[in-house]
Amino acid sequence: MTKPVALTIAGSDSGGGAGIQADLKALEAQGVFGASALTAITAQNTEAVRQSQDLSPDLVAAQIDAVAEDLDVRATKTGMLSAPDIIEAVADRVRAHGLQPLVVDPVMISKTGFKLLQEEAIETLVDALLPLATVVTPNVHEVTHLTGIDVETTDDLQRAAEALFERGPDAVLAKGGHLNESGRAVDVLVEAEEVRTFTAPRIDTKHTHGTGCTYASAIAANLAAGHDLGAAVDRAKRYVTGAIRHALPLGQGRGPTNHFFHLEPESAVALEGAAQEAAS
Repeated sequence: MTKPVALTIAGSDSGGGAGIQADLKALEAQGVFGASALTAITAQNTEAVRQSQDLSPDLVAAQIDAVAEDLDVRATKTGMLSAPDIIEAVADRVRAHGLQPLVVDPVMISKTGFKLLQEEAIETLVDALLPLATVVTPNVHEVTHLTGIDVETTDDLQRAAEALFERGPDAVLAKGGHLNESGRAVDVLVEAEEVRTFTAPRIDTKHTHGTGCTYASAIAANLAAGHDLGAAVDRAKRYVTGAIRHALPLGQGRGPTNHFFHLEPESAVALEGAAQEAAS
């Protein structure tokens, strides 16, 4: 039995809830074999990111080469790419190996305020990596920072997504989870010919560590499995909603999402229930 392969290029979370650890869990939970290229090592837990150390661009590129030259990578996801030279190395290897479809999660700042993307790297991200992206997945804060458009409503979110779309990606999925406009979490997908929204119940929990990484990785997994972008987003949205609903109250801060909630005996029907509720 073989599985599709997806590659995540991201930073490490020593607490295991976000970053490349969350990526690999989400990929496997969606039925895809996860390979990885590490860009940075962070010392973090559920409370804070304490320290971060970038790997060299050459080592990042070598990891990507090693995976791409051996495995049939069907989709790629990027997360924490903190420095301009790392972004340039990743973009170069994406082009060299044709590592698309490509999901770009423009990780900029942790939930506790630690900067994961250097200010001087933002322009490089926009110019070098976004034009290669199949879809970019910014949250409200990220799309505001990238476009300069203040986002307070879903209409604002769509305007910002459309502005970011003009910078070259094939699509932008602007995530509205941080909006307090309604009791629903509404994401806006902007493509060349269409604008679609994806809606799920807003879960009342503080345990949301790693949701952005998990969502983007689930999209990449579904693209690797052969689904089109709309179906990949829909399936990933339902999955991450269930993972948040069954989040793990671990640690003293924001606990992680539960990537394998649907495998727990007491949650055997949780995935189906989450799908039904998301569709209602």
